[in-house]
Order: sequence, then structure tokens, then C-alpha cells
Amino acid sequence: MASKTEVKKYLAYWFQLGKKVFINNGAASLQPRIVIDGESYSDDFEQCWQKVLSPESGECYLEGTQQTVDQLLSPEWDMIPCSRCDMPVPLKNVGMPPLLCPCNDVSTWPNTELPTPREPVKSQAQLSKILDNLLLNQSSKTTD
Repeated sequence: MASKTEVKKYLAYWFQLGKKVFINNGAASLQPRIVIDGESYSDDFEQCWQKVLSPESGECYLEGTQQTVDQLLSPEWDMIPCSRCDMPVPLKNVGMPPLLCPCNDVSTWPNTELPTPREPVKSQAQLSKILDNLLLNQSSKTTD
């Protein structure tokens, strides 16, 4: 089962490549201008995510896909990396998988010369891990 965190990450990654999410059974679309703001998701993205989760928004789905967000949050679906572009894609864990990855209609993707979409990074935590690794390596060299 894809968790809310995985589905949120899935939408965030695809928003970074210019995809939209359709709400109200395709009657309107949402696309946050900024997805990541420093060490967290942007307010614009968070508002979009809340709107997607809202029952008043009806069926919501990512542009170029057929699965609704509600379906993705059901036990029948998992998130896996696309075999073509490594982006998160839904996989039905029962029955047949979807025919296409959302990257199918992104003509400029995959592009190894551009940074790939990502999740927010906690800079302090990441720097602390690097420092710990450096200190660990230094102490192991002195004991050799």
C-alpha cells in the first residue's frame, strides 16, 4: 500500500517536472509554482496537497495518468521507481500494472544533465551526518 507520504512525494516529484494534478474529475487543475522551500515543501505545494486530499475536490489524478489519488492511497497500489527514468510511479500490487509512466509525455525527460526532482533536505541533519562520517573515518585512521 502506498502511504500518504509516498503519494505526496510522487506528486511533488512530478510537479517539479511541470505536471499538473486535475481535481473535480478533470474540471480544474492545480500546479504549485514552487514545490520545495528550503528544508521543507513550500506553502503553495502544501495547500495543493490539502486540496487534493479534500473530499470536496472530487476525483484527483496526476496529468498523464489514470489512477486517482484515492486509488493510490488504497491497499491495491504501491510506489516504485520507473524503469525508464527512476521517478516514482504507481504499481498495482494486484492485477495488471498501468501501461505508461507519467514520463511518457515529457519529451525532455529523462535528462541526466539536469538535477532530478527531489524531496526537501534537512541541511543541518545532512551536515551532521557528514561530520559524523568524517570524524569516524579520522578516528579509524588514527587507530590503524
